[in-house]
Amino acid sequence: MAIIITEECINCGACEPECPNNAIYEGGVDWAIKDGTGVKGMYTLEDGSQVDANAKQKPVSDDYYFIVPDKCTECVGFHEEPQCAAVCPVDCCVPDPDRVEDETTLLARKDRLHL
Repeated sequence: MAIIITEECINCGACEPECPNNAIYEGGVDWAIKDGTGVKGMYTLEDGSQVDANAKQKPVSDDYYFIVPDKCTECVGFHEEPQCAAVCPVDCCVPDPDRVEDETTLLARKDRLHL
């Protein structure tokens, strides 16, 4: 499952530099698949829609840091545990109960993001 940042976030930013996929953004900031990845050209999101890797997408949250689920691998293939959760001082980086994913799916996403 992807990790989400809850509304308890205090906007400290400790999580952002820890993400190996550059999946964490400050609230209100547009994001792109290419940010911090090796993706170029068109990219198919998990919902089946296609986006240009360079195209800016709307923020997931305007009020606090957020994680782009299509870029989150829970640090599988990089670390033993999600680094955002490990460094969060208020424990607001938690598994998303609406997005349960197994290790195979997370590793496949890692491979797609880091060619």
